[in-house]
Amino acid sequence: MRIRQIALVARELAPIEEKLCRVFGLKVAFRDPNIDHYGLDNAVIPVGDTFLEVVAPNREGTTAGRYLERRGGDGGYMILVQSDDIEADREHIQSLGVRVVQDINLEKAKGTHLHPKDVPGAILSIDAMDPPESWEWAGPDWQDYVQTEVTTTLLGATIQSPNPDAIARRWSEVLRQPVEGEGDAAVIRLEDTAVRFVPPQDQRGEGIFGVDIGVREPIALIARARDMKLPATEDSIDAAGVRFRLIRGV
Repeated sequence: MRIRQIALVARELAPIEEKLCRVFGLKVAFRDPNIDHYGLDNAVIPVGDTFLEVVAPNREGTTAGRYLERRGGDGGYMILVQSDDIEADREHIQSLGVRVVQDINLEKAKGTHLHPKDVPGAILSIDAMDPPESWEWAGPDWQDYVQTEVTTTLLGATIQSPNPDAIARRWSEVLRQPVEGEGDAAVIRLEDTAVRFVPPQDQRGEGIFGVDIGVREPIALIARARDMKLPATEDSIDAAGVRFRLIRGV
C-alpha cells in the first residue's frame, strides 16, 4: 500500500489550482466530468506518479461544501491509498464494521470510500488499478503532463486531531500497518509514503494539516513562494489551506 493521491477542497477551483501549479511547477492533467454528479468540479495534478487533486463545490448542499464550512475554508479532504489486493481489504473493512460511503467498480479501477465518522481525520479511500502503474482518476494521458523539474512525488500527509493516538490506531486497524510512536510522533508507514498524526496545530479542527512533497531545490522554491506572497519557512509552504513540508532530494 502507498498513498497515491491527496485531494484538497477549495471554495474556488481556478485560483487554487493556478497557485499550486505555479509554485510547485506542475500541470493539470485531467478534469473529471463524472464528479459533477456530486456537485463538484475538479483538477487532477500529477506529481511524478502521485497526484494532487483539488475539488470545489459547484452548487449548494454538497458534502465538500459542508466540510469547507466546518473547517473554515480551503484545506485537505481525502487520502487515496493504493492497494495490492482490494478484495481482501474490502473483506477486512467489512469485518471491522466500518461503513462504506461508496464502492466503485470499473473494468480497470476499483475504489472504496470509507465513512469519516468511522475512520476520522480525512475521507480515506482504498483503490486498486489494473495495471497497478495506471491511475484511472487522472485520465487516460496523465503521463504527458508530468513535470518533475521542481517537485518529484508526494510523500505523505499529516492529520491533526485532539485524539491523534486514537485516530492513528483506527487507521492502523484499517490499513493493517503498525503505528510507530505516539503523541506528536505517531506515524503509519506505507510503501514510500506515510500518514502522521499530531495534536492540533491550528484552530481549524480535525483534518489534514499537512502534505509532504519531494522537491529538488527547496531554496528556489521558497523564494518563488514568497514572491507569490505565500507563507513560507525554510522547509515549508502554506497553500490551499495545508502546510506543504518540503523534502529535498527524493
